[in-house]
Amino acid sequence: MQALPKNFLWGNSTSSMQTEGGVHEGGKGPSVYDTYRNNDGSSVWNDAIDEYHRYAEDLDLMAKQGINCYRFQISWSRVNPKGDGDFNQDGIDFYSKLIDELLKRQIEPMICLYHFDMPLNLAQKYNGFLDRHVVDAFVRYGKKMIDLFGKRVKYWLTFNEQNLYFMPGAYKIAGCLKGKETLAGIYTISHHVMLAHARIANYLHEKTDCQIGGMLAYSEVYPVSSLPKDIQYARQIDEFLNKNLLDAFVYGHYSTEVVHFAQKHDLTKDVFPEDLEEISHLRSDYFAFSYYQSATISSTLVPENTAPNYYLKFGGKENPFLPVNEWGWSIDPSGFRDILTKTYNQYHLPLFPIENGIGIREKYQGEQISDDDRISYHREHLKALKQAKFADGVEIIGYLVWGLIDIPSSSGDMDKRYGMIYVNRTNHELLDLKRIPKKSYWWFQKVIKSNGAELD
Repeated sequence: MQALPKNFLWGNSTSSMQTEGGVHEGGKGPSVYDTYRNNDGSSVWNDAIDEYHRYAEDLDLMAKQGINCYRFQISWSRVNPKGDGDFNQDGIDFYSKLIDELLKRQIEPMICLYHFDMPLNLAQKYNGFLDRHVVDAFVRYGKKMIDLFGKRVKYWLTFNEQNLYFMPGAYKIAGCLKGKETLAGIYTISHHVMLAHARIANYLHEKTDCQIGGMLAYSEVYPVSSLPKDIQYARQIDEFLNKNLLDAFVYGHYSTEVVHFAQKHDLTKDVFPEDLEEISHLRSDYFAFSYYQSATISSTLVPENTAPNYYLKFGGKENPFLPVNEWGWSIDPSGFRDILTKTYNQYHLPLFPIENGIGIREKYQGEQISDDDRISYHREHLKALKQAKFADGVEIIGYLVWGLIDIPSSSGDMDKRYGMIYVNRTNHELLDLKRIPKKSYWWFQKVIKSNGAELD
């Protein structure tokens, strides 16, 4: 079978709050995640999987598997405890050592600057990215990280899954603790986040030869039927939630349709000419995205005069033609290929899928976990990736899984495991946190060794 290019990046993606733990160590300040608890009052964030102390062991497991790229997140509140105050040298030293250890193992580091964990001080004082003070604080923090690590780190991201700031739930991930979420608030947050991204990306391109791209949570959305309105709604979802930001990442301006909608509904009060000037200079070296599942939209379930940002909230339906996991997430490799191909056809920018995986409930009982469903999931998505590459002509930088090692899910659930390495802890008990490779770990090792030629 055909192998992928020799410089193809095989890797792992994580966030700081889901991996590090050590929330009261090394001078780290509190983030909003330190206030989150599960429904039963438990928290997994204080320790997560203890990457703060065990990263050398985990990097060895990555290197042994053949991983050559690791996308990790810098915790803003670890390097700047208040978010807008003094920088913390202990936190900076932690990430500097992590980068050195990655390079020692010939693993390319990729830095993400923000993955939903707003410094608590900025959330409480300014209500997160609703306030321009937080934009300025983020840009100051991001520039500092570029100055410190730009000579050793080639690949950069600002915001994880940036289109989520244009959807229901944007207030929580933007660190907004006060007030009821409104459409106007979502539009303000999304613009502030894009402005922050543009200022960081423009600075990086001015000061370094590093590469940066925007990142989306990209789900293929199908019309539930051939009803013309279903097809229209599916197109509008793609335009508002994906292409609007892609246009900014690549062309330096928002979608015409989205701008017209915002102007018509008086949603542009916090958009100023100098902001648009900054965004107009934006360029991207690649486009990064996560892909887990697809969705379907039924226009008949959506109330009249609903903004496209909310279509899926009312009209999303399970696709009867696709299998789903225990949490109702569909498995759709064809959607993965379609996103790769249609996005490259339109924007002609190298694509970098940096999150792909499936959550499965697993328990270690002394024998290797045979996670054949996970192997099947990644095999079929890699086949789709290779079809996009070799049949459709898409330029693809690499393929990063979420995540190589079990971590708490974004909702704080250790029962929903994505990893190829089992971590021995539960939602309530740390146990010994032992790392135990699953069957998929060894399968993926062979895939990487063959550079994607052997997927069986």
